[in-house]
Amino acid sequence: MPGGYLTTHVLDTARGMPAAGMMIDLFRFDGSQRFHIGYKFTNDDGRTDGPILPKEEFKAGTYELEFRVGAYLKATGQEFPEPFFLDVVPIRFGMSDPMAHYHVPLLVSPFGYSTYRGS
Repeated sequence: MPGGYLTTHVLDTARGMPAAGMMIDLFRFDGSQRFHIGYKFTNDDGRTDGPILPKEEFKAGTYELEFRVGAYLKATGQEFPEPFFLDVVPIRFGMSDPMAHYHVPLLVSPFGYSTYRGS
């Protein structure tokens, strides 16, 4: 039985705070086909209320998180010329260890972002 799972969180580096209320979609790849697994919203701490991919659904493979940055910026009242420089930020990554906890955070501002494999 798999023991791995996937979590994420988002920090708004321009405002110096967690990015609450951001929608995140999760996709899994099977060859060249992409399948939507589900979505979650970040809470007040910029995290989802549970794993975005829980243990019982975990499979090793290639995944993609799509962070809805433009909608988040609009909802927070930040004013920028439209279209926003960043709208949807996709992060494609692989998970090979069926027993590991994978954590993929996003640090975002209206004009840039970074990510890494967290813990």
